[in-house]
Amino acid sequence: MKMRKLLYGAAYYDEYLPVDRIETDMEMIKKAGMNVIRIAESTWSTWEPQDGGFDFTHLHRMLSCSKKHGIQVIVGTPTYAVPAWLARKYPDIITETHDGPGRYGHRQNMDIAHPMYLKYAERIIRRLMEEVQPYDHVIGFQLDNETKSYDTCSAYAQKKFVAYVRGLFDDDLSRLNQAWGLDYWSNRIDAWEDFPDVRGTINASLGATYHKFQQKLVSEFLAWQCAIVQEYARPDQFITQNFDYDWRGYSFGLQPEVDQWEAAAPLTVAGCDIYHPSAQDLTGKEIAFGGAIARSLKKDNYLVLETEAQGNHGWLPYPGQLRLQAFSHLANGANCVEYWHWHSIHNAIESYWKGVLSHNLKENATYRETCCIGAEFAKYSTHLVNLKKHCPVAILLDNVSLDALQWFPIKDGPAYNDVFRWVFDALYEMNVECDILSAEDDVNSFSQYKMLITPALYSVSDALTDALRDYVHAGGVLLSTFRTAVADRMLKIYHDDLPHGLTDVFGMTYDQFTDAVRVGLKTNTEKSGSNGKDALHTAAETRNASPAADMTKPVNPHFAPGWEPQEADPCVHSWMELLLPGAAEPLALYDHPHWGSHAALTGNRFGQGYAAYLGCYTDADVLKKLLGFLCEKADIAGEEAAYPLIIRRGTNDLQKEITYYFNYSEKPQKTVYRGKDARVLLSGQEVPDRGDNASRSDNAATSANTAPSGESTVIVKDGDRLSLSRWDFMILEEL
Repeated sequence: MKMRKLLYGAAYYDEYLPVDRIETDMEMIKKAGMNVIRIAESTWSTWEPQDGGFDFTHLHRMLSCSKKHGIQVIVGTPTYAVPAWLARKYPDIITETHDGPGRYGHRQNMDIAHPMYLKYAERIIRRLMEEVQPYDHVIGFQLDNETKSYDTCSAYAQKKFVAYVRGLFDDDLSRLNQAWGLDYWSNRIDAWEDFPDVRGTINASLGATYHKFQQKLVSEFLAWQCAIVQEYARPDQFITQNFDYDWRGYSFGLQPEVDQWEAAAPLTVAGCDIYHPSAQDLTGKEIAFGGAIARSLKKDNYLVLETEAQGNHGWLPYPGQLRLQAFSHLANGANCVEYWHWHSIHNAIESYWKGVLSHNLKENATYRETCCIGAEFAKYSTHLVNLKKHCPVAILLDNVSLDALQWFPIKDGPAYNDVFRWVFDALYEMNVECDILSAEDDVNSFSQYKMLITPALYSVSDALTDALRDYVHAGGVLLSTFRTAVADRMLKIYHDDLPHGLTDVFGMTYDQFTDAVRVGLKTNTEKSGSNGKDALHTAAETRNASPAADMTKPVNPHFAPGWEPQEADPCVHSWMELLLPGAAEPLALYDHPHWGSHAALTGNRFGQGYAAYLGCYTDADVLKKLLGFLCEKADIAGEEAAYPLIIRRGTNDLQKEITYYFNYSEKPQKTVYRGKDARVLLSGQEVPDRGDNASRSDNAATSANTAPSGESTVIVKDGDRLSLSRWDFMILEEL
């Protein structure tokens, strides 16, 4: 969905405030350059304090006052936290889960399959929409909030599940028993009325199918809400949802509880909530991976509906970081940045998840930095909105494979999202931008990428393996990691050679795997070049070379010929598949007294393309060398810089290339600009291309783009060298 301008704002809750200060807040929001607030998603009991008794006083205060101050509004449906009277009236609305019955008090603990919950949820949605209709500055609606199934295992949900399974198998129990292998431990089901409570199953096929059903409950719930809202919404109003991510104390990976691609189908625009470490731990990785997933949901720009201002304990950003973070979202394709939330809350569980304002509700350093961001968003909005990304690499993600590695985890090893982040973070640090694809996406989209990566793609259909084969045969470069192409979509393990359907593509197979204990890697010296280095190591060194000494990191020589493993140098961890190359070239062997004859990494020419298989979980630097080698194979141009200097590119609405440079570190960073004539967007300073630069090599200039820390961003024109001070950024636009 194209937008006319960037949105910048915060969630606002008049009903939570201990004093009446709505006029003051709206004046401060306007002064900060914020142009949007999100309201209403959390307060069903405020709008309906008793059954059928409605009070929209706070709603109209927020809508009227925001309109007066020229601030747009996104209205959320308030269905993710039920009022006490509804829980009293229908106690089983508080759902039973795998852990047993729930209790009232927490949010997101209701049964979204419960017919009475749906009845009352529809009533409050319709009443809210009726109240909102007269306000023309309401620009869109958010459905619910970070919606999930909340692990409902209620009688209502399980009854619907049996109906769902009957549809999957055309009422044929013999097919079900065969597909799920229910003869094991006498788990057969030979009458539908005997279908057991799903909470007791030890069968991964049944358990994963129930989890997929729970994900479908979410998709159906959001589609149901979307249809209600569409009855009232104007054609110019959007409908979104704030999808979140796997949680490790911050946003980490693909959300396991929702098939976000399916759930996003009825929406106008995808939204997301991205939370990340800050201060000394800020890397930009969560902003990048979260943005890549959000961008993939509608294959378009997206809205960041929640991110931190001051945030959780330990997240207070250093001076300048809030600004760095805001523009980092834009660089990944966001059209909106909203903070959760405007004011810090004075009671309850999230009292110390701090907003823009602290508990004294006065201007502070965070607020003053938002004023800077808001002014820049407004001034440069036409240059930065609707940024289109053109990534050479795609990572293929899959909810079913995520489930599989939860049912069959690697002991003391990586979970699915660890493998995903291992690959994504390595590409990020190398400044290789990537898109995210779903395993359920149209396989015709594969051909637009030079490289495709499948991290731990445990579950595959024959249609998907055929598509991967066609992709490589036509000239694509494919990298698959361990645990790829093991089982079908019901998690039944294939009984042919692994990786299923792809052994000829990779030119290898394996039938054994083990734990990696003190295991290193050694190069296949017979394949090394005459210079005494193997092609993989040489390519990695070339790719990581940088003219700026302070930007280069030492490369660990895991692939160097003659490298002898040390006790402290094992680079393989947790999982190792003992690969048996056929047509493939063994690019690396295990360095181990017993497993040393087995390949750890293979590469194979197949048709016009190239397929590499990495059979083990390695140190990040090993993975980066492999990715560098494959980028050479795929003819993917490298950047001059590597992390902590991050480069993001895209095309704006003016059909100009925009290049963002971010310094995620305490130390100043330098790199070389290679591009057409450009200007520094926030200062207007011109940067000539390299062909034009020689005659002006004696010039140097300090831009007016001064960071909040008081340090300046400098472009030194001799050699087109770009310099960034700590925690700073720069945006270049083609002239």
